[in-house]
Formats: sequence, structure tokens, C-alpha cells
Amino acid sequence: MPQTKLIYYQETEGSSAVVTWLRELRAENPRAYAKCLVRIKRLMELGHELRRPEADFLRDGIYELRSRLGSVNYRVLYFFHGRNVAIVAHGITKEGDIADVEINRAIARKTAFAQNPEAHTYKEEL
Repeated sequence: MPQTKLIYYQETEGSSAVVTWLRELRAENPRAYAKCLVRIKRLMELGHELRRPEADFLRDGIYELRSRLGSVNYRVLYFFHGRNVAIVAHGITKEGDIADVEINRAIARKTAFAQNPEAHTYKEEL
């Protein structure tokens, strides 16, 4: 299976919630950041084949990368575009179930990306 291309989602004006979240996480908790980065790299390696405990399907084409450090759960929501492209929508820190508002935000980003992939592809370095 070919490696999955990874794209970070960006808003139309150029900001990227997941990039901002990852940068803040790197500054606040380098160990948690490193764990999330390992999951992102595994997504690139395995794509659709990535399964629990590293990833899980939520609903409506939205998946989560799952990391844990101590009692804190870190989740990176993503979706696929085509066969070998994964778009990382945003990251969250959670204690319970993922709130519907977070999944709905990822669904909206998936719809926007499908309509205009170029406008929603983050181009800067992480």
C-alpha cells in the first residue's frame, strides 16, 4: 500500500486549527506532542488500515487519532479525501466522549475541503 499523503486543513483566510493546537501542545507538553506526532506518522504509514487503539472511526467519515499521556486523552480528528490522502482537521484534549460539536466541526471542514481542496490545504511547515 502506498504511503498516505497528509494534509493539514486550513481555513480560507490561511489559519490552521490543528497546526496551532500542535504548536501550543509542543510548547506546553513536549511529551504529549511527541505522542501525537507518532500517531500522525502512523496515519501516513498505514492510512485506512490504521485501527484501535491508535485510531478509531467516529461517524460521517470522521476518524480520530488516539493518544494518552497520564490521565489526559489527546485526539486529532481527520478524514480521507480519495484513496491515499488524509486531511487532519483539528486536535482536542478530552476527558469524556468527543463532543458532537467537535465532530460536526470536522464534518464541516470535510465538506469545505471537498469543495475546494486548494483553498483548504495548509502549505507552511509545522
